[in-house]
Amino acid sequence: MQVECHDESGQKVYDMILRQILQDIQIVRAVKDVRIFIDPRKPVFIIALQYQKTSPPIVLEDFTEYEYDPEANETFIRIKDEKYLPELLKKLWEIEGRNKIHQPSRFEVIIDDPQVKLEGLVVHDPEEDLKKKIYDAIFRIIPEGFRVVEHYSEDNLIVLTCSDEYIKEEYLEKTQEIIKEMKENKKNNYS
Repeated sequence: MQVECHDESGQKVYDMILRQILQDIQIVRAVKDVRIFIDPRKPVFIIALQYQKTSPPIVLEDFTEYEYDPEANETFIRIKDEKYLPELLKKLWEIEGRNKIHQPSRFEVIIDDPQVKLEGLVVHDPEEDLKKKIYDAIFRIIPEGFRVVEHYSEDNLIVLTCSDEYIKEEYLEKTQEIIKEMKENKKNNYS
């Protein structure tokens, strides 16, 4: 983690804020690297966060067995692991409608007149959950009033350039320097 600021006391304060927020949101271990550049005189605030890769998404086949009964025009889903049942129900309600989903027991779900192909249906995506927490942290870290935002995201790198006025070209150049540096560090770590 690195905070770059012209004011040493400001740098220490932002380092403390960064660490506290990452800890509060419980993503400290998921974060590989964070870079913050802040210059309130210009005003510009850049935050770049690189996170660890997560486990792959959980798909329907990972914790259920299902079959379609054409005679009844229903799909019967047998739950093998109920850990993801609440997320499955929420997903099915979104895509099929709540009135078509029935749960006779905690190990069975029935879909009346199914319209959506269930094969490969993502029920839980750890990376999406992590990204939501990361964005929550970032928006807590950004200084109040810095609401003009330029966003960059690639692979496991999220970068925001923020200001309280328009985003100047020099801010974007500094952002690109930070991105390049973080990508080079990533390559060096894998060498």
